[in-house]
Amino acid sequence: MKRRDFIKFVAGSAAVWSFAARAQQPAMPVVGFINAASSESYAPLLAAFLKGLSETGFVDGRNVTIEYRWANGHSDRLPSMMAELVQRQVTVIAATSTPASVAAKAMVTTIPVVFETGGDPVRLGLVPSLSRPGGNITGVSQTNVEMVAKRLELLHQMIPAVGTFALLVNPANPSLAEPTVTEVQAAARGLGLELHVVNASTEADFDVAFARLNQLRAGGLVIGPDPLYVGHSEQLAALATRHAVPAIFENRAFALAGGLASYSGSTAEAYRLAGVYTGRVLKGDKPTDLPVLQATKVELFINLKTAKALGITVPLPLSGRADELFE
Repeated sequence: MKRRDFIKFVAGSAAVWSFAARAQQPAMPVVGFINAASSESYAPLLAAFLKGLSETGFVDGRNVTIEYRWANGHSDRLPSMMAELVQRQVTVIAATSTPASVAAKAMVTTIPVVFETGGDPVRLGLVPSLSRPGGNITGVSQTNVEMVAKRLELLHQMIPAVGTFALLVNPANPSLAEPTVTEVQAAARGLGLELHVVNASTEADFDVAFARLNQLRAGGLVIGPDPLYVGHSEQLAALATRHAVPAIFENRAFALAGGLASYSGSTAEAYRLAGVYTGRVLKGDKPTDLPVLQATKVELFINLKTAKALGITVPLPLSGRADELFE
Protein backbone atom coordinates (compact mmCIF):
# COMPACT_ATOMS: atom_id res chain seq x y z
CA MET A 1 0.00 0.00 0.00
CA LYS A 2 1.35 3.38 -0.97
CA ARG A 3 2.03 5.92 1.75
CA ARG A 4 -0.68 8.30 0.46
CA ASP A 5 -3.26 5.51 0.38
CA PHE A 6 -2.24 4.39 3.84
CA ILE A 7 -2.80 7.90 5.28
CA LYS A 8 -6.25 8.02 3.67
CA PHE A 9 -7.03 4.61 5.12
CA VAL A 10 -5.99 5.65 8.64
CA ALA A 11 -7.90 8.93 8.44
CA GLY A 12 -11.02 7.17 7.20
CA SER A 13 -10.79 4.51 9.89
CA ALA A 14 -10.44 7.19 12.57
CA ALA A 15 -13.59 8.89 11.33
CA VAL A 16 -15.49 5.60 11.42
CA TRP A 17 -14.25 4.80 14.92
CA SER A 18 -15.20 8.30 16.13
CA PHE A 19 -18.69 7.93 14.68
CA ALA A 20 -19.07 4.47 16.20
CA ALA A 21 -17.94 5.72 19.60
CA ARG A 22 -20.48 8.54 19.49
CA ALA A 23 -23.20 6.12 18.42
CA GLN A 24 -22.45 3.88 21.40
CA GLN A 25 -22.74 6.75 23.91
CA PRO A 26 -26.07 6.71 25.78
CA ALA A 27 -28.54 9.44 24.94
CA MET A 28 -28.53 12.40 27.33
CA PRO A 29 -31.44 12.19 29.81
CA VAL A 30 -34.14 14.86 29.54
CA VAL A 31 -35.88 16.62 32.43
CA GLY A 32 -39.25 18.17 31.69
CA PHE A 33 -39.48 21.23 33.96
CA ILE A 34 -43.02 22.64 34.14
CA ASN A 35 -44.30 25.56 36.19
CA ALA A 36 -47.50 27.60 36.32
CA ALA A 37 -45.67 30.95 36.55
CA SER A 38 -43.09 32.73 34.35
CA SER A 39 -39.36 32.22 33.96
CA GLU A 40 -38.68 35.85 34.86
CA SER A 41 -40.54 35.83 38.17
CA TYR A 42 -39.22 32.41 39.17
CA ALA A 43 -35.58 32.93 38.18
CA PRO A 44 -34.24 32.68 41.78
CA LEU A 45 -36.27 29.52 42.39
CA LEU A 46 -35.11 27.97 39.13
CA ALA A 47 -31.54 28.70 40.23
CA ALA A 48 -32.25 26.85 43.50
CA PHE A 49 -33.63 23.88 41.56
CA LEU A 50 -30.55 23.76 39.31
CA LYS A 51 -28.32 23.97 42.38
CA GLY A 52 -30.02 20.90 43.87
CA LEU A 53 -29.71 19.10 40.55
CA SER A 54 -25.99 19.90 40.41
CA GLU A 55 -25.52 18.49 43.92
CA THR A 56 -26.33 15.09 42.44
CA GLY A 57 -23.88 15.63 39.58
CA PHE A 58 -26.19 16.87 36.79
CA VAL A 59 -25.67 20.13 34.90
CA ASP A 60 -27.98 21.34 32.15
CA GLY A 61 -26.30 21.06 28.75
CA ARG A 62 -23.42 18.95 30.07
CA ASN A 63 -24.95 15.62 31.06
CA VAL A 64 -28.68 16.39 31.13
CA THR A 65 -31.07 18.36 28.95
CA ILE A 66 -33.90 20.41 30.49
CA GLU A 67 -37.02 21.23 28.52
CA TYR A 68 -38.91 24.13 30.10
CA ARG A 69 -42.63 24.77 30.04
CA TRP A 70 -43.87 28.00 31.68
CA ALA A 71 -47.62 28.70 31.84
CA ASN A 72 -47.06 32.40 32.67
CA GLY A 73 -49.89 32.43 35.18
CA HIS A 74 -52.37 30.64 32.90
CA SER A 75 -52.92 27.31 34.63
CA ASP A 76 -55.35 26.23 31.92
CA ARG A 77 -52.32 25.79 29.65
CA LEU A 78 -50.74 23.17 31.90
CA PRO A 79 -52.57 20.08 30.53
CA SER A 80 -51.41 20.70 26.95
CA MET A 81 -47.88 21.46 28.14
CA MET A 82 -47.86 18.29 30.21
CA ALA A 83 -49.06 16.32 27.18
CA GLU A 84 -46.11 17.71 25.20
CA LEU A 85 -43.64 16.45 27.79
CA VAL A 86 -45.30 13.03 27.89
CA GLN A 87 -45.19 12.80 24.09
CA ARG A 88 -41.55 13.89 24.19
CA GLN A 89 -40.94 10.90 26.51
CA VAL A 90 -38.78 12.87 28.91
CA THR A 91 -36.86 10.92 31.54
CA VAL A 92 -38.47 12.66 34.53
CA ILE A 93 -40.95 15.50 34.99
CA ALA A 94 -40.27 18.20 37.58
CA ALA A 95 -43.68 19.74 38.34
CA THR A 96 -42.64 22.79 40.36
CA SER A 97 -45.87 24.43 41.47
CA THR A 98 -49.10 23.15 42.96
CA PRO A 99 -51.17 23.52 39.75
CA ALA A 100 -48.43 21.77 37.75
CA SER A 101 -48.21 19.02 40.37
CA VAL A 102 -51.96 18.40 40.26
CA ALA A 103 -51.86 18.32 36.44
CA ALA A 104 -48.97 15.84 36.50
CA LYS A 105 -50.79 13.55 38.92
CA ALA A 106 -53.86 13.55 36.68
CA MET A 107 -52.05 13.01 33.37
CA VAL A 108 -48.74 11.19 33.93
CA THR A 109 -48.85 7.52 34.88
CA THR A 110 -45.54 6.02 33.78
CA ILE A 111 -42.91 8.77 33.65
CA PRO A 112 -41.40 9.54 37.08
CA VAL A 113 -42.63 12.84 38.54
CA VAL A 114 -40.99 15.03 41.19
CA PHE A 115 -43.35 17.72 42.49
CA GLU A 116 -42.93 20.88 44.54
CA THR A 117 -46.04 22.18 46.26
CA GLY A 118 -47.04 24.68 48.88
CA GLY A 119 -49.99 22.51 49.89
CA ASP A 120 -50.47 19.24 51.71
CA PRO A 121 -49.57 16.49 49.17
CA VAL A 122 -51.96 14.03 50.81
CA ARG A 123 -54.88 16.47 50.90
CA LEU A 124 -54.17 17.38 47.26
CA GLY A 125 -54.32 13.70 46.32
CA LEU A 126 -50.75 13.62 45.02
CA VAL A 127 -49.68 10.76 47.30
CA PRO A 128 -51.48 8.45 49.77
CA SER A 129 -48.92 9.20 52.47
CA LEU A 130 -45.69 11.18 52.88
CA SER A 131 -43.60 8.20 53.95
CA ARG A 132 -44.94 5.86 51.26
CA PRO A 133 -45.79 7.93 48.18
CA GLY A 134 -46.25 4.89 45.95
CA GLY A 135 -46.62 4.97 42.18
CA ASN A 136 -44.55 7.20 39.93
CA ILE A 137 -44.69 10.44 41.93
CA THR A 138 -42.91 11.98 44.92
CA GLY A 139 -41.52 15.38 45.79
CA VAL A 140 -41.26 18.22 48.26
CA SER A 141 -43.83 20.16 50.29
CA GLN A 142 -43.33 23.48 52.02
CA THR A 143 -46.84 23.42 53.61
CA ASN A 144 -47.38 27.02 52.54
CA VAL A 145 -51.16 26.69 52.68
CA GLU A 146 -51.07 25.82 56.36
CA MET A 147 -48.80 28.82 56.99
CA VAL A 148 -51.33 31.33 55.64
CA ALA A 149 -53.21 31.03 58.93
CA LYS A 150 -49.97 31.92 60.71
CA ARG A 151 -49.67 34.98 58.45
CA LEU A 152 -53.02 36.17 59.70
CA GLU A 153 -51.87 35.68 63.28
CA LEU A 154 -48.63 37.62 62.65
CA LEU A 155 -50.46 40.46 60.94
CA HIS A 156 -52.94 40.60 63.83
CA GLN A 157 -50.01 40.92 66.24
CA MET A 158 -48.74 43.93 64.31
CA ILE A 159 -52.14 45.64 64.09
CA PRO A 160 -54.05 44.33 67.15
CA ALA A 161 -56.66 47.11 67.02
CA VAL A 162 -57.90 45.91 63.61
CA GLY A 163 -60.80 43.48 63.73
CA THR A 164 -61.60 43.05 60.02
CA PHE A 165 -59.21 41.42 57.57
CA ALA A 166 -59.32 40.26 53.96
CA LEU A 167 -57.85 37.17 52.32
CA LEU A 168 -56.85 37.28 48.66
CA VAL A 169 -57.09 33.97 46.76
CA ASN A 170 -57.19 32.79 43.16
CA PRO A 171 -60.41 30.80 42.55
CA ALA A 172 -58.99 29.59 39.24
CA ASN A 173 -56.66 27.36 41.29
CA PRO A 174 -59.09 25.61 43.67
CA SER A 175 -56.41 23.15 44.81
CA LEU A 176 -54.77 26.10 46.57
CA ALA A 177 -57.65 28.50 47.12
CA GLU A 178 -60.12 26.16 48.81
CA PRO A 179 -57.86 24.75 51.56
CA THR A 180 -56.41 28.23 52.10
CA VAL A 181 -59.85 29.71 52.73
CA THR A 182 -60.73 26.86 55.11
CA GLU A 183 -57.50 27.26 57.10
CA VAL A 184 -57.64 31.04 57.39
CA GLN A 185 -61.36 31.18 58.22
CA ALA A 186 -60.77 28.75 61.08
CA ALA A 187 -57.84 30.87 62.31
CA ALA A 188 -59.93 34.05 62.09
CA ARG A 189 -62.71 32.51 64.18
CA GLY A 190 -60.18 31.41 66.76
CA LEU A 191 -58.81 34.95 67.00
CA GLY A 192 -62.25 36.54 67.06
CA LEU A 193 -61.68 38.34 63.76
CA GLU A 194 -63.94 39.06 60.82
CA LEU A 195 -62.57 37.75 57.52
CA HIS A 196 -63.64 38.59 53.98
CA VAL A 197 -62.48 36.56 50.97
CA VAL A 198 -61.45 38.58 47.93
CA ASN A 199 -60.75 36.96 44.55
CA ALA A 200 -58.23 37.72 41.81
CA SER A 201 -57.63 35.26 38.97
CA THR A 202 -55.66 37.49 36.60
CA GLU A 203 -53.37 40.47 36.83
CA ALA A 204 -56.26 42.62 35.60
CA ASP A 205 -58.23 41.68 38.75
CA PHE A 206 -55.69 43.16 41.18
CA ASP A 207 -56.90 46.77 41.06
CA VAL A 208 -60.51 45.69 41.55
CA ALA A 209 -59.54 43.45 44.48
CA PHE A 210 -57.70 46.25 46.30
CA ALA A 211 -60.54 48.69 45.67
CA ARG A 212 -62.84 46.13 47.26
CA LEU A 213 -60.81 46.27 50.49
CA ASN A 214 -62.01 49.82 51.11
CA GLN A 215 -65.62 48.79 50.58
CA LEU A 216 -65.21 45.96 53.07
CA ARG A 217 -63.43 48.24 55.56
CA ALA A 218 -60.67 45.64 55.83
CA GLY A 219 -57.78 46.94 57.88
CA GLY A 220 -55.32 44.24 56.83
CA LEU A 221 -54.72 41.87 53.92
CA VAL A 222 -53.41 38.32 53.87
CA ILE A 223 -52.36 37.17 50.40
CA GLY A 224 -52.82 33.47 49.77
CA PRO A 225 -50.34 31.21 47.97
CA ASP A 226 -50.55 31.17 44.18
CA PRO A 227 -48.00 31.18 41.33
CA LEU A 228 -49.78 34.18 39.79
CA TYR A 229 -49.29 36.19 42.95
CA VAL A 230 -45.66 35.12 43.34
CA GLY A 231 -45.02 36.27 39.79
CA HIS A 232 -46.48 39.70 40.61
CA SER A 233 -45.11 40.17 44.13
CA GLU A 234 -43.76 43.65 43.42
CA GLN A 235 -47.02 44.77 41.81
CA LEU A 236 -49.02 43.53 44.80
CA ALA A 237 -46.65 45.34 47.16
CA ALA A 238 -47.08 48.55 45.14
CA LEU A 239 -50.86 48.25 45.34
CA ALA A 240 -50.71 47.66 49.08
CA THR A 241 -48.57 50.80 49.41
CA ARG A 242 -50.87 52.86 47.19
CA HIS A 243 -53.94 51.82 49.17
CA ALA A 244 -52.10 52.08 52.52
CA VAL A 245 -53.07 48.52 53.41
CA PRO A 246 -50.95 46.47 55.87
CA ALA A 247 -50.38 43.28 53.88
CA ILE A 248 -48.48 40.05 54.36
CA PHE A 249 -47.45 37.53 51.69
CA GLU A 250 -45.07 34.61 51.32
CA ASN A 251 -41.82 35.72 49.68
CA ARG A 252 -38.96 38.10 50.37
CA ALA A 253 -39.57 40.03 47.15
CA PHE A 254 -42.94 41.25 48.45
CA ALA A 255 -41.53 42.74 51.66
CA LEU A 256 -38.49 44.11 49.86
CA ALA A 257 -40.77 45.89 47.36
CA GLY A 258 -42.74 47.61 50.12
CA GLY A 259 -45.19 45.05 51.46
CA LEU A 260 -45.39 45.11 55.26
CA ALA A 261 -44.20 41.53 55.82
CA SER A 262 -43.63 38.11 54.32
CA TYR A 263 -43.77 34.76 56.08
CA SER A 264 -43.59 31.21 54.73
CA GLY A 265 -41.54 28.10 54.43
CA SER A 266 -38.44 28.68 52.34
CA THR A 267 -39.56 28.19 48.74
CA ALA A 268 -35.96 28.31 47.56
CA GLU A 269 -35.06 25.42 49.87
CA ALA A 270 -38.05 23.43 48.59
CA TYR A 271 -36.93 23.97 44.99
CA ARG A 272 -33.37 22.93 45.85
CA LEU A 273 -34.65 19.72 47.40
CA ALA A 274 -36.84 19.10 44.32
CA GLY A 275 -33.68 19.43 42.22
CA VAL A 276 -31.91 16.90 44.43
CA TYR A 277 -34.79 14.42 44.09
CA THR A 278 -34.86 14.93 40.31
CA GLY A 279 -31.18 14.06 40.19
CA ARG A 280 -31.71 10.97 42.30
CA VAL A 281 -34.42 9.77 39.91
CA LEU A 282 -32.04 10.37 37.00
CA LYS A 283 -29.55 8.14 38.81
CA GLY A 284 -32.08 5.33 39.03
CA ASP A 285 -33.98 5.84 42.30
CA LYS A 286 -37.69 5.10 42.01
CA PRO A 287 -40.22 7.69 43.25
CA THR A 288 -42.01 5.02 45.27
CA ASP A 289 -38.83 4.58 47.34
CA LEU A 290 -38.36 8.31 47.99
CA PRO A 291 -40.55 9.64 50.85
CA VAL A 292 -42.01 13.10 50.36
CA LEU A 293 -39.72 15.71 51.87
CA GLN A 294 -40.96 18.66 53.89
CA ALA A 295 -38.96 21.88 53.74
CA THR A 296 -38.73 22.87 57.40
CA LYS A 297 -36.94 26.21 57.07
CA VAL A 298 -39.30 29.13 57.80
CA GLU A 299 -38.55 32.75 56.88
CA LEU A 300 -39.94 36.06 58.16
CA PHE A 301 -39.23 39.40 56.48
CA ILE A 302 -40.50 42.75 57.75
CA ASN A 303 -40.35 46.15 56.07
CA LEU A 304 -39.87 48.63 58.91
CA LYS A 305 -40.04 51.60 56.53
CA THR A 306 -43.51 50.50 55.44
CA ALA A 307 -44.54 49.90 59.05
CA LYS A 308 -43.49 53.45 59.97
CA ALA A 309 -45.40 54.91 57.01
CA LEU A 310 -48.52 53.02 58.14
CA GLY A 311 -48.09 54.11 61.75
CA ILE A 312 -47.40 50.57 62.90
CA THR A 313 -45.05 49.70 65.73
CA VAL A 314 -43.71 46.21 65.12
CA PRO A 315 -43.52 44.26 68.41
CA LEU A 316 -39.93 43.60 69.44
CA PRO A 317 -40.44 39.81 69.64
CA LEU A 318 -41.44 39.85 65.94
CA SER A 319 -38.65 42.11 64.72
CA GLY A 320 -36.20 40.12 66.81
CA ARG A 321 -37.11 36.83 65.16
CA ALA A 322 -37.17 38.23 61.60
CA ASP A 323 -34.67 36.80 59.14
CA GLU A 324 -34.28 40.24 57.59
CA LEU A 325 -35.54 43.76 58.32
CA PHE A 326 -35.87 46.34 55.53
CA GLU A 327 -35.37 49.93 56.67
